[in-house]
Amino acid sequence: MDNNMKKFVFAALVVSFVLAILLSPFASSSPDGLEKVAEDKGFLSKAEGAEVWESSPIPDYAMPGLGEGAAATGAAGLAGVAITFAFGYGLAKLLKKKEVA
Repeated sequence: MDNNMKKFVFAALVVSFVLAILLSPFASSSPDGLEKVAEDKGFLSKAEGAEVWESSPIPDYAMPGLGEGAAATGAAGLAGVAITFAFGYGLAKLLKKKEVA
């Protein structure tokens, strides 16, 4: 990867982190389409199992240990960007090694 590409990737990652931290707390608390239909039709309680949320690393888009405020949501956004970047970067490295070999 040349120097310009490294600078671009770094800048894009920094912008993504800043946006995730600053904009995540403003995400809508209204249910999404599927959750809204389940709520309207009366089967939402069947879909929400405690066993699923207990094992979730970031339940309900709030970082555990930080409460329910903007800091918890921003930290969850930051973690999401970091995990997604790490996965994508690792996958790109793996595919590039395969291509060269």
